[in-house]
Amino acid sequence: MNDQTKNQEKVVEIAGHHLGKVGGAGYSDQYNPDLLVAIPRKYNREAYEIEEGNLPFVGSDVWNCYEVSAITSKGRPVAGMMKIICPSDSPLHVESKSIKLYLNSFNMTKMGDTEKECIALMEQTVEKDLSVRLKTDVKAKLFTDTNAPEFNMDKQGFIRLDALVDLDTVEFNVFKSDASQLKRTDDVVTDEVIKVSSDLLRSNCRVTNQPDWGDVYIHMEGVSSLDYESIARYIVSHRQVSHFHEEIVEMVFTHLTQAYKPNKLMVAALYTRRGGLDINPIRATHQDMIPEAFISTEYINRKTLRQ
Repeated sequence: MNDQTKNQEKVVEIAGHHLGKVGGAGYSDQYNPDLLVAIPRKYNREAYEIEEGNLPFVGSDVWNCYEVSAITSKGRPVAGMMKIICPSDSPLHVESKSIKLYLNSFNMTKMGDTEKECIALMEQTVEKDLSVRLKTDVKAKLFTDTNAPEFNMDKQGFIRLDALVDLDTVEFNVFKSDASQLKRTDDVVTDEVIKVSSDLLRSNCRVTNQPDWGDVYIHMEGVSSLDYESIARYIVSHRQVSHFHEEIVEMVFTHLTQAYKPNKLMVAALYTRRGGLDINPIRATHQDMIPEAFISTEYINRKTLRQ
C-alpha cells in the first residue's frame, strides 16, 4: 500500500466519524463543541506535491450555514445564516457533517437575554471553537437581515465557457480527473486577462460518494493561448472522482499551474447546498486576485442558480 492510499484511508476514517449514526450524542441540541471533526489538510495535499509551510497559494474556505439557531434566556428562538471563513493555510479543515451537528447543538442552548446578545455569543463561540480545533483564526458572522450587502461572483467579469465553446459539439469521454485534457492553441504568452466560469463541475464526496455540484471560476494572467474546449473537457473529467470541495479547488489550481504556468492564477468553486450548508473554497497566487467581499463577514455571497 503506497503513502497516498494510506493517506486517503486516514482521511476517510477521520471524516467518517459521524457517518451512518442515528440519534444519540451526535444529534444533541445542547451546545457540544466535541462534535467537531478536524481533518489534516496534508493528507490530500501530498498527492499534488503541495507542501505545508510553503503553499503555492493564499485563500480561504467560505462556508454558508443556513440552519443556525439558538434561544435566549427567555426561550426566544434566534435564527439566521452564518458565514464562516477559514484560511487555507490552516493545518486542518473541518468535516462537513460534524460542523452541521455542532451548529445544531446550539438549537436549544440559551445564549444571552436578547436577540443581539444571542447573536454575538453564537458568533464568538463558533469563532473560538473552530479557531482552537483548526489551529487558525476563523471568522464567523450570523446574518438575520435579508437586506445585508451582497457580493456576486458572476458580476466580476467572468465569461461562461458555453459562451466561448459550443458544448454540444464537444465529445466528453473522460470522467476521472485528467489534467492531460488541458491544451494550448500556441506557445505565445499574452497579457490577456482570462476570466472564465462554468457550471459543468461535478464531483463526489470522498466519504459518502454523494454528488457535489459546483460552479467554478478561473482567473489567469500571463498565459499562452488557451484551448477553451480543453478546459471544458478537463472540468467535466472530475465527474466521477471522490474528493472534498477544498481538494478539488487545490487540484484544479495545481493542474492549471502545471499546464499553463500563469503569472497569476485564481480558482474558486461555489458548491451547492447539501445538509444545510455550502462550501466555497478560493485559492490564488496573489491576495489581490481574491475579491475582498468574497472573504468578508460583512457581505453575503450571492448564490448561483443551483445554489
